[in-house]
Amino acid sequence: MRCVRIWTNEAGDSSFEEGHLALPGGHDGDAIGRTFPASSISFRETRPDQALEWHDAPTHQLVLTLGGTLVFTTRDGSSFVIRPGDVLLAEDTTGSGHVWKLIGDDPWRRAYVILPEGAEAGFTATR
Repeated sequence: MRCVRIWTNEAGDSSFEEGHLALPGGHDGDAIGRTFPASSISFRETRPDQALEWHDAPTHQLVLTLGGTLVFTTRDGSSFVIRPGDVLLAEDTTGSGHVWKLIGDDPWRRAYVILPEGAEAGFTATR
């Protein structure tokens, strides 16, 4: 499952890497990831043509995009696109932050899964 991890690098800026969530188990055609603890889950919807200026992630969280397409940009000008079905592992809770902007005509529908301190989501970088 596609996942983009965003974190704060040594210079204090947000960086990102493409990867996936490991789904090592399963049977009958299903791929199943391991379970991990979550503190809470909430849902949010943002109208099309919206953007959020420079900010950090408020907490260590997974953002599950259910609908909408958006582009994230970091201070160095690097960017990545999130589409329905993608997962964002947000770990840049300090530093210079990132911005995002919705593209297209669909609202951004998402679920925030708050991870407790030390929880690992099973992210593997694509090298």
